[in-house]
Amino acid sequence: MPLTVHHLQAGQSERIPWLCEELQIPYNLILHQRAPIFSPQSIKDLNPLGQAPVIQDGDLTLAESAACIEYIIHTYGNGRLALPPSHKNYADYLYWFHFANGTLQPHVATMLQISHLDKDMFGPAGVRSKERFGKILAFIDARLKEDNWLAGEEFTAADIMIVFTFTTMRSFYPYDLSEYEGILRYLERVSQREGYRKARAKADPELELMVGGKPPRSFVEKLRAEGKL
Repeated sequence: MPLTVHHLQAGQSERIPWLCEELQIPYNLILHQRAPIFSPQSIKDLNPLGQAPVIQDGDLTLAESAACIEYIIHTYGNGRLALPPSHKNYADYLYWFHFANGTLQPHVATMLQISHLDKDMFGPAGVRSKERFGKILAFIDARLKEDNWLAGEEFTAADIMIVFTFTTMRSFYPYDLSEYEGILRYLERVSQREGYRKARAKADPELELMVGGKPPRSFVEKLRAEGKL
């Protein structure tokens, strides 16, 4: 029985179908729609915290993006898309793989929370958060001007981990990437990958690609326009 991947649409669980397509492994994809913003009961039935992705493999049920990715790579992918300790870029791979959910994504989530209280981010917390975010983006941009991919010249799971925050997450907290040429060229390379295109067609066929610099339309605004909020 193939691996089952539960994907909460317009969410970070998009990483897992993408990984499976890149590895070219069989998987059963089950889509869950937001209700209307947060996780539906169908996800909560799998994970009490309401987090996606969730994967099922026999008797195993596993959540957390990074954990799911490592499990799939080493159980089904024969280690592909991860770099071994013997690789010259192993430390780079480790750093950027964990940077995605350890630094970048939490900071964007924090800015989203601050913006609910201070829409224009003019208060002390908002100002400090924006300054820090600018440094984070400049840091990543500089890295992506050096090499095609985060861990060097080889596409890895570190890239799969980080792209969500540069794309789909911007529909929840729209931010501008126009001045970051390295990141934009990187997203263009990502969008041309066959695995990425296949995963998007299966997991979120109606979702805007969001690889350009300008902020995309807010997910909340879209729901309001459709009368769902």
